[in-house]
Amino acid sequence: MRTSVNRYVVTRPLYTEDAFIKEHEKVHRQHKTMLDHIKQYLTCDGKRVRNALLSLLPIIAWMKIYRLKEWLLGDVVSGVSTGLVAVLQGLAYSLLASLPAWYGLYAAFFPVIIYFFLGTSRHISVGAFPVLSLMIGVVVNRMVPENGPPANITAFEGLTMNEQRAIVAASLTFLIGIFQLAMGLLQVGFIVIYLSDTLISGFTTAAAAHILVSQLKFIFGLHVQGFSGPLSVIYILEGVFGQITSTNLHDLVTSIVVMVVVLTVKELNERFKSKLPVPIPIEVIMTVIACGVSYAFSFKEYYVTSYNKNAPMAPDLQVFRETSVDAFPMAIVGFAVAFAVAKVYSIKHDYVIDGNQELIAFGASNIFGGAFRSLAASTALSRSSVQESTGGKTQVAGVLSAMIVLVVILALGFLLEPLPKSVLGAVVIVNLKGMLMQVCHVPSLWKKDRPDCVVWIVTCVASILLGLDLGLAVGLGAELIAVVFRTQCPRCCVLANIAGTDIYRDRKDYTSIYEPEGVKIFRIPSPIFFANIDFLRGKLIDAVGFNPLRVLRKRNKALRKIRKLLKKGELTLMSDESTELPANISVPPVDIHSLVLDFSAVSFIDITALNGLKMALKEFIRVDVEVYIVACDPYVFEKLKSCEFFDDEIKTSIFFLTLHDAMLHILQINPPLKKHEQSFSVLLLYM
Repeated sequence: MRTSVNRYVVTRPLYTEDAFIKEHEKVHRQHKTMLDHIKQYLTCDGKRVRNALLSLLPIIAWMKIYRLKEWLLGDVVSGVSTGLVAVLQGLAYSLLASLPAWYGLYAAFFPVIIYFFLGTSRHISVGAFPVLSLMIGVVVNRMVPENGPPANITAFEGLTMNEQRAIVAASLTFLIGIFQLAMGLLQVGFIVIYLSDTLISGFTTAAAAHILVSQLKFIFGLHVQGFSGPLSVIYILEGVFGQITSTNLHDLVTSIVVMVVVLTVKELNERFKSKLPVPIPIEVIMTVIACGVSYAFSFKEYYVTSYNKNAPMAPDLQVFRETSVDAFPMAIVGFAVAFAVAKVYSIKHDYVIDGNQELIAFGASNIFGGAFRSLAASTALSRSSVQESTGGKTQVAGVLSAMIVLVVILALGFLLEPLPKSVLGAVVIVNLKGMLMQVCHVPSLWKKDRPDCVVWIVTCVASILLGLDLGLAVGLGAELIAVVFRTQCPRCCVLANIAGTDIYRDRKDYTSIYEPEGVKIFRIPSPIFFANIDFLRGKLIDAVGFNPLRVLRKRNKALRKIRKLLKKGELTLMSDESTELPANISVPPVDIHSLVLDFSAVSFIDITALNGLKMALKEFIRVDVEVYIVACDPYVFEKLKSCEFFDDEIKTSIFFLTLHDAMLHILQINPPLKKHEQSFSVLLLYM
């Protein structure tokens, strides 16, 4: 007869926390004080300098392992392919920022150079990001409206509208970089964890809707006033459909043709990506064709703006003051998206990225780019996908893509001047497909996690109707409420023993269970704090079937009545303990003798909850219910000790190492309750 290897037998003593600590001595560790941490942080030696240098300049680490023969060709092919895409996307995303098309090219060059030295991701393509460009465009339109006077900024005097807008965008980019650099130096890269994937998905979907609406005027060839703030989408749509009869057929036909062709070829690229050495650069091909057609037929009135030489500029402090509130959420969004994309590729290619260093890299990149009139840099998933899928191994591909952009800026820019804005608008809309299709995931998200789905919907709807800045704030609020709801109203349950094992599960989920008579096991599946202690007490009362405080009050009331009856001689005590209570006296029954609280999921407890828990336990103890707490985290147990939780009624001996230890102890000292046990005998104990 063979013995199954999937069984185990353990023989050990039954442990309370006290017994376990007494038998197994703990290591007493010396915890560092705040002063110790400060001294360690300020201590400088050769090793720390070397590590700091490697951390600040990640290029040193990956350049040392660069495989020239294996990686260089892939980086070259990837750099050229990504550069072509970056040129077109840079031109297109400038329109979202309400700037002349050339300013987007600067975002594909200046920030890339800095990120090459400071960034930890080897695969993301740094440059303009449509959502960030649109958020910048909202600020640009507010400070330099198309119809109306600009903001009262001294630097605006004597400048054209486009030059004023360039100052706003560049200063805003510089300020975004300052915020990101400061957060990186302060080591607060963890802040991105508060932007969940669900929130980012809902936010970017709403941003895609804003982008789509903003490009309609280029698709239809209309002159529609720009709007910003709440309901701006509604106002823009109203303006577009109010002028729909003035549609320019050249622009409309061009846009439709470009969108159909680009979408079709992109689908073919995706379907046959395993057979194609590199994706077909259809956007570039269509751009060249559109430029040729536009030049041949002299569509000058529909050209993008002419190219202007770029020169360094100092940011404007007045613009800083006007845009500081806008810059901070942009800094968070730009970093969060870039970090999310970088994390995907770091996992795929098995290397580590550093959130704080990424903040420093993007901060320095945007400061440098802002000084050269660049748009704020982040990354676009489609562009990063091209860089990675065409064989890019390191940021050498990024630098090569920047060189392609530089060639266009310095030598080939004039060839793109005949490019119609409708083509750029069509390219922008086609690249929104991935973000817009996120809406298809909502039904499955509803089935998997309804609170998360509500966060998605609230974030998306609020961002569409109220604007991206207020929408992001509303989304964060919804996410916080969802977290509070989950922790404030956790799913508590009553556990039962799975017959023949030492395993305990929710009694509603299994049929083969064993529940000792007179014992309730209540599981608390969350931390206990001020916001959920009352909820947990209510659930505990529901689980045991009675309110111990009400029972105690009823008992005391019954005792007073009995004393009066005895004093009047209307009631005589018999020696028989089964004496019935008088008909006019009733006491709620207590059907349990032991209550076990499973603390295995309780990671912390605050002072308010501690006091509430102590009061609840005493209420049960005072109605003769033995209370036990099991699987308590050692640090929670130590906190209970330090906060004077224990006294004459609540002792450390009620804490057991495991749930099964407590159950064995209960069964040893408490045989099952007798079915006909009378409540009057219990009352006598109080006399």
